[in-house]
Order: sequence, then structure tokens, then C-alpha cells
Amino acid sequence: MSRILLVLLLLMATACAVVAYGDPDQIARARENFSQIFGGSNASPVSGPAPAVQIARSQGGEFAFRAKINGVSAPMVIDTGATSVVLTWETAKAIGLPTEMLEYNVDLETAGGHTKAARLTLDRLAVGKLVEKSVPALVVQRGQMKTNLLGMSFLDRLESWGVRADKLMLNGYPELSASHHRRPHTVVD
Repeated sequence: MSRILLVLLLLMATACAVVAYGDPDQIARARENFSQIFGGSNASPVSGPAPAVQIARSQGGEFAFRAKINGVSAPMVIDTGATSVVLTWETAKAIGLPTEMLEYNVDLETAGGHTKAARLTLDRLAVGKLVEKSVPALVVQRGQMKTNLLGMSFLDRLESWGVRADKLMLNGYPELSASHHRRPHTVVD
């Protein structure tokens, strides 16, 4: 009985954390998982195969790849030490972000030293089959970095990730079935 209560507490805490974070896709996944575990209104299987991506380690020791940011291809490197996705000014400009309108007021420590960055939200960030929407990111000032970083603001949205041998494995959550469409996210000011 105490195990059941512990599981219920953990599920409730997880659901509260997801709702507090406010990501509509994660809220939908939590709702579906809860329905599957506890029955609910004729719960049916919610998922197809989970999307997964493997990235090989480069000769320089990095996990480098090309991502699609708002539909535009850009080089990136995995950086688990970065709390956020970080884009170079040049990449931000190339993908059509309003670099001249950004407010560079975030202090940022990089491998090259201290710099300023601007906060923004990427509409869509895709790494292979893994696609996330409304991803928090930073853009550094012009010439301050040479590469874009895929940090924890993306990695925390995955079900799991880890390194095996010389491959980084990124595993997303199973996709919702066609009978469980995700609701569009509406922001009310």
C-alpha cells in the first residue's frame, strides 16, 4: 500500500512540475501517461515508436550535427554544461531572427570568456526526428562564439539521453496516436 501511495505522490509531483513548466506537449504526454496507468475514460494506447537520434563523436571529441531551427539548417554542438540553447549572432541573423531588436542583457560565461546574450524563444528546433516547439534560447552578440550550442533547454525535454561508446543517444517521448491529437497552446496575456 505504501508503494502505491509513493507512486501516486511521484506522479502528482511530476504532473505538477510539467504543468508549472507550461509546455503543452509535455502536459499532453503527462495526461496520456496518467490515463494509461490509472485507466480513465477507456484509455487506449497513446503512442507509436519513440523518436530517437544517434550522433557520432567527431574526431575533435564533440557531438556535432546539423539541426533545423525554425526550418533552417544550422550547425550545432551538444553542450550539457549550457543551461540553454545558445545561438551565434550570425546563425540568428541567417535564420531570420530580429537580431537588431534583441536586448543583450543576459550575462553569459562561455569557453571564450564573458559576454552578453539576448533571450528569445525558438518556434521550432529539430534534431533529426526529435522536434520541440517554443524552445527557450539565447543569442550572443556578434562575433562572440563560433558555434551554436544545444543545451539543456532542449535536452531536458527529452525522455532520456546518454553516451554509449562514441555515440550520443537522444530519445524522445513516444508520439501520441492519431486518436489523441494535441491541443494547440494558447497564451492569454
